[in-house]
Amino acid sequence: MLPTDGHVHSEWSWDAPLGSMERTCARAVEIGLPAVAFTEHVDHTVWSAVEDNLDDHPHLKALRTPALTITPPRLDVDGYLECVQRCRDRFPGLRIITGIEVGEPHWHPEAVAAVLAAGQFDRVLGSLHCMPLDDGFAEPPGQFRQHAPADVVRNYLAELPRLIAGSDVFGVLAHIDYVARYWPDEEGPFDPHAFEDEFRVALRALADSGRVLEVNTRRSPRPELVRWWREEGGDAVSFGSDAHLPERLAQNFTEAVAMVEAHGFRAGRHPYDRWIR
Repeated sequence: MLPTDGHVHSEWSWDAPLGSMERTCARAVEIGLPAVAFTEHVDHTVWSAVEDNLDDHPHLKALRTPALTITPPRLDVDGYLECVQRCRDRFPGLRIITGIEVGEPHWHPEAVAAVLAAGQFDRVLGSLHCMPLDDGFAEPPGQFRQHAPADVVRNYLAELPRLIAGSDVFGVLAHIDYVARYWPDEEGPFDPHAFEDEFRVALRALADSGRVLEVNTRRSPRPELVRWWREEGGDAVSFGSDAHLPERLAQNFTEAVAMVEAHGFRAGRHPYDRWIR
């Protein structure tokens, strides 16, 4: 049996206009997934977009200002929870887990606390999407435009321990290698070994905090990150496809499960539990 997909977005995430909670649940039942966690985006950082990146993400164009800044819309907590209940009624055999993915929670503690107080969330992911740039913030595409690629990666990984130390609202760190998604093609394949020391510092900080590392499967998972996680004292992992479309649910899970098992992690008592060593 496949594990729970613990990182999924639906139409309630501001960057998933083509998502569908109902169709994602139907897909989960179709492929035999025991549970799915809808971890919708909660973002408060206003960031500067790159014009050609907007071409790849047309949903952002409606949000941009003339200065190309993006202000993410707020999560409609009531609407989201009502949709969860409708799906639970329609798919009684599927465990549907409520959740949010909080971007840069260490920079927005009061705003995040207000969202958490507004609803019942079973799972909270922490993530880092933006970094300071000039007088504002930018996601990796903007960072790579202005800085040497290796410096962008090191700055990103250096911020992760600050995020971990600065916020205790999340239990799972999402996509630790998010910055690598945007690694410039002209630099050749991204090599995590070139940044092993920086990855290990972030992984050690997460392990020391007692939290969980997500094995993100939006792209093929990186076995070295799981190995380093174990070596730095990490006790548990979860799986997350980061799907923004129903058909991408549990993408690359078979490969990820085999890799995680090879590094000594095993499923918990229930299919929706985290995997432990």
